Amino acid sequence: MGDFFDVYSIIFLVLAVVVLLKLRSVLGQRTGNERRPSDPYSERRNEAPGKEDDAEDMNDNVVSLPSRGEEDDERRREAEDRRLEKVAPAGSALNEALRAIISSDRSFEPRNFVNGAKAAYEMIVTAFAEGDRKSLKALLSREVYDGFVAAITDRETRKETVSSTFVGIDKAEIVEASLKDNVAQVTVRFRSKLISATRNEDGAIIEGDPNQVVDVTDIWTFSRDVTQRDPNWKLVATETAD
Repeated sequence: MGDFFDVYSIIFLVLAVVVLLKLRSVLGQRTGNERRPSDPYSERRNEAPGKEDDAEDMNDNVVSLPSRGEEDDERRREAEDRRLEKVAPAGSALNEALRAIISSDRSFEPRNFVNGAKAAYEMIVTAFAEGDRKSLKALLSREVYDGFVAAITDRETRKETVSSTFVGIDKAEIVEASLKDNVAQVTVRFRSKLISATRNEDGAIIEGDPNQVVDVTDIWTFSRDVTQRDPNWKLVATETAD
């Protein structure tokens, strides 16, 4: 019984070896140099005619969108253009001059400047009438200050006094501007209303009328070195329109 079992075991073992050798001859064996399994989708993409050219064409047709910073700059320029056009027509010499000042001094804004000039105008007119040299010195260039002080001193020498009431400004507008050697100059025309009277040492009125409102038109030029940290503008020239 044991011999019979050994014979059949040997037969099955032989058959197993034969089958194994047959499969090996048919399927082959791994040597480490076999090609990797192909990716049909990858091959299809690589073999499809004109695909690479289409991709290049798509890249050529891509339009670069502006960055957030570029959009902000564009909006700022558009807003700046609108503000300037309210003061000076686009393409005018005044518009270009104001644009040059803005390029050199980002803090400059025409409408804000006009508001500041109006405040300075009232302060200067009032200080001159009162003989307030200290206030004038902070607002005037050296040359203009010397002229104003000379007029005040002359008035005091004659013992004359001025009573003045500043009624208000009807209109203030920029009429001229320039930028040269980092020095900006802006000229403003003021149309204002004043009440003024000059009296001699006896109190008699020698000029003006304390009961009459007078229309006055002044053309004043303010200046500032845009490279300096001091943001204040000073009066550098005055003219009274006829």
